[in-house]
Amino acid sequence: MSRIISTEQALAAIGPYSQAVVSGGLVFTSGQIPLDPRTGTLVGSTVEEQTEQAIRNLQAVLKAAGSGTDRVVKTTCFLQNMSDFAAFNSVYARYFPGRPARSCVEAGALPRGALVEIEAIAEIEQG
Repeated sequence: MSRIISTEQALAAIGPYSQAVVSGGLVFTSGQIPLDPRTGTLVGSTVEEQTEQAIRNLQAVLKAAGSGTDRVVKTTCFLQNMSDFAAFNSVYARYFPGRPARSCVEAGALPRGALVEIEAIAEIEQG
């Protein structure tokens, strides 16, 4: 049986989807973009600043599900421009020292004009 995750510490879903779903001991997050959850405005103008905010949002969703970035097994990352890859990695590496599996692709456009979006699959604490 799956369980829907929702937290006010990350941006509310802006469409017909959930922030995350827990199923089979894993949490599957929706993509997190760099919006301030209180104001709904885009945070930062550089890929580094936007990656920081997207990860903060991802951390909030993972925490609400009983997980964290240390339990992530797979991420999918979307960049508006692949030329930002090195700058994105410089921030990403600080939050994912366990080096989960990852796909990173260039997307022609991301919601709200974001430069980055990150989704994750992570283990949850059982008990």
